[in-house]
Amino acid sequence: MSSPKPTAKPAANELGVLLRHWRDLRGKSQFDLSLDTGVSQRHISFIESGRSAPGRQTLLEIAQALDIPLRDRNSLLLAAGYAPIYSEGAWNGPEMQSVTGALERMLRQHEPFPAVVMDRYWDVLMTNEAAPRFFNCFIDMAARKTPRNLLHLMFDPNGMRPFIANWEAVAKSLFQRVYRESVGRVIDDRTRALLAALLAYPGVKTEWKNPVELSAMPVIPIGFVRGDQLLSYFSMVTTVGTPQTIAAQELRIECMFPADAATEAHHRKMMGSPPAS
Repeated sequence: MSSPKPTAKPAANELGVLLRHWRDLRGKSQFDLSLDTGVSQRHISFIESGRSAPGRQTLLEIAQALDIPLRDRNSLLLAAGYAPIYSEGAWNGPEMQSVTGALERMLRQHEPFPAVVMDRYWDVLMTNEAAPRFFNCFIDMAARKTPRNLLHLMFDPNGMRPFIANWEAVAKSLFQRVYRESVGRVIDDRTRALLAALLAYPGVKTEWKNPVELSAMPVIPIGFVRGDQLLSYFSMVTTVGTPQTIAAQELRIECMFPADAATEAHHRKMMGSPPAS
């Protein structure tokens, strides 16, 4: 079945501007994109110049080849005169019930270690019971406004920062993660504003925001100091596979794991949980 015709002519070739932007961002020439999609280089050139209007399926195939996030695919469709096809519903809306149910199960199974669900801007949406209990061992979490942002929690001198043993290395790694884990590897305006807010904290250096290779270690552990005890953890981040809604694509689950046996034993004692069997 053929794709429906565009409902409106793109203003000032907005579609062409967007496609060139994404090609440049991905470092692809028109020839590269042609090879990836099977769409002729001539047709791609005509789309970008405004001389040709692509069918919706062709446009979606181009977006897939350029790894364009779902939110931005909607913008691309609108620029071509098509209706958006990816839902922008709330992360906890009815259509997300099966996903949020799976997230709740993952959070429960990670006890007694902290686990959180975040949106693309590192705002915490869900936690297991261990996460607030763990952070309350260091600071009063109730004093922090919601939604709580995990990056601000780590960078704020009134948050967890004073308790992080290797804070400078952790701060650099977190900047690196913002770039690496951004949806579609895209730093949008709100993410740039978040980075600027982190850089405004005292003692944070501008050069830290440049994503560079930091260590030959398999992971960069984060050490928390509690009394005379050093607790060392690392994180694993999970995303939803094959998301078909914007909310599903932008969710991330972060689970903290003890980096050594001593940390695991002390963590269990601190949280009042029995030793692992």
